Formats: sequence, structure tokens, C-alpha cells
Amino acid sequence: MTLQSMHNASREIAELAPWFHNLHLPDGRQTAPDHPLGDFPRFKWDEIAPALPHDLSGWTALDVGCNAGFYSFELAKRGAQVTGIDAAEHYLRQARWAAEIFGLDGRVQFEQRGVYDLGRSDERYDLVLFLGVLYHLRYPLLALDAVAAATRRLLVFQTLTMPGDEVVETPRDLAFQDRERLLEPGWPKAAFVEHGLADDATNWWVPNAAAVEAMLRSAGLEIQERPGHEIWICRPRGLPPEVAAELDAASGSSSA
Repeated sequence: MTLQSMHNASREIAELAPWFHNLHLPDGRQTAPDHPLGDFPRFKWDEIAPALPHDLSGWTALDVGCNAGFYSFELAKRGAQVTGIDAAEHYLRQARWAAEIFGLDGRVQFEQRGVYDLGRSDERYDLVLFLGVLYHLRYPLLALDAVAAATRRLLVFQTLTMPGDEVVETPRDLAFQDRERLLEPGWPKAAFVEHGLADDATNWWVPNAAAVEAMLRSAGLEIQERPGHEIWICRPRGLPPEVAAELDAASGSSSA
């Protein structure tokens, strides 16, 4: 890379700021070297990467809430054909620019779409990443059902959670008079955030680990492993018929 092109890259990084993904560019520059979370999201990827096939040739992948495309690029480097979606055009501009810098623009495409749009589509992907999105949504189960329905082989799920990994084995049914059990540590539950969390008004829900796993199962997902903190790898087993029908009705799908 020439000095002029390096200068242009630095200028474009600044013009595209602020960055939430710290991308390591081919010339050694980084888009967010002073990220408050550290080298984010590389340290998350380091936990996820060993749990995924090293060779994704022939796979299609969907990166939900792709931001500046870090995960999309990592999947593309493994051979996948990747679609990244995000509601924010700001991040999509960053991702499209970075795709050219990495020389991956032929293997990745970025679209301005939201997660709920998946409920109105018949598209299926071999691998779906649903990372750091659930707790930003007012309708989390609707989104999870749509994501599960779009997954053909593997789903990688990550969300902010409450402290604690206790899991209670819940009964098939709970009597009204036994509702005090809902207060047990490890009972699946999610805290609702009415105002804001970490100066972010879009942080709506904080589930505990038990709730995450119960929600995944309810969406027809089989948990395969937990490669890192707040990360689950799942295989789809198909939405239960009653869940699929409700997803269709809620999303306005033509199949309803």
C-alpha cells in the first residue's frame, strides 16, 4: 500500500466514524483501536471460531445485525457466501467500504433490513449469526423464531445476560398456587429495562442463562455447546407447528 493510499484509508476511517467494530485492516490500521471493550469483537470471535467448520465453502451465511461486518468477513474468509443485514445505514456504509479494502466484496453483500423482515421471507441460510441483538428488541421471541426458521444447519447466538448460570429443571405444567417457584434462582426469567441500560435506550431485556436456553428450545433449536460466556451454538430442529403458525400471523407472512 502506498503512502497516499494509507493516507486515504486513514481519512476514510475518520469520515466513517464512529466505529463499533474494531476492524484490523490489511495495512495494520484499526478502525477502533481505543474501543472501550478492548479489541472488540475479535475476542468474541476467538471464542466462537473453533466451534465452526474451518472450511465453509458452499455454505450460505446470514449475519443479523452485522454492524461494520467483522463477523461477515471472518465467515467469508472461510469460504462462505455471506449476507449481512443491519437496520443502520451508517454501519452498512462502513461494512461496504471495508469489504472492498479486504477484497471480499464479491463474497459478502450488505443489506438494510431488520430481523423481523426474516419472518416475511422464505430465505434459508446454512449458518446464521444472531449476536448481540436480542436484548435490543422489544419483541425478542418473535425475532428468535424468525431467525430459527431461517437457519438450515447452525445458529450462533449471543446475548447480554443477568449474572448467574443456575438452571432449574421446570415442570411440564405449573399450578397457580405454585407461582412462588418463579422466584427461584435459575428459573427462566428476563428483566425488562423500561428506561435505559449503559446509556442505551434500546436495551430492553436482560434474560438469565436459563431463560436463554428455554427460549432457544422453544424456537425448535437444539443447544450443541457453549463455547464462551453468553454464547450458544445450536442446530435447528424445526419450529413447532403452533409456533410457526404464530410467527406467520405476527409477521404477516403470505403462508399464514
